Amino acid sequence: MSEIPFYNLVAKKISGEDFNFDSLQGKVVIIVNTASKCGFTPQFAELEELYKKYQNNGLEILGFPCNQFLAQDPAANSEISEFCTLNYGVTFPMFEKIDVNGAQTHPVFQFLKKAQPGLLGSQKIKWNFTKFLIDPAGNCTNRFAPNSSPFDMESMIKEYLKI
Repeated sequence: MSEIPFYNLVAKKISGEDFNFDSLQGKVVIIVNTASKCGFTPQFAELEELYKKYQNNGLEILGFPCNQFLAQDPAANSEISEFCTLNYGVTFPMFEKIDVNGAQTHPVFQFLKKAQPGLLGSQKIKWNFTKFLIDPAGNCTNRFAPNSSPFDMESMIKEYLKI
């Protein structure tokens, strides 16, 4: 399978419309697989704080709900969207629920796992809230474990944004 370049990727927003990644050119992007009923769910607040702080400088955050880890995001897309907005004030784009592992892995996560494999070269996502950092040229430069705080990325975000 040939790898799709980052800016050629497409995903469906949680509201159903297509989102073309070519609109992200020149931006710093965080991509994260999320879940509404996970111990790491409070990271939504930290992600939103980073988004509000750096969005005007060129940061974009993309959240991808996933129900593959102990069924911690079983709700419909509309309920997930409402949960994120009401409980964490999420304003960054959320996408339709996807698979991040297995035969139905979404192309976005195929790209990310190939670019930044996990421990010992594993191409699996271990858990919810695995975070990937994309530089302004569309390169996936870092992978952050589920238990790492989104704030752990802040110095790299500022470096990429040149602020």
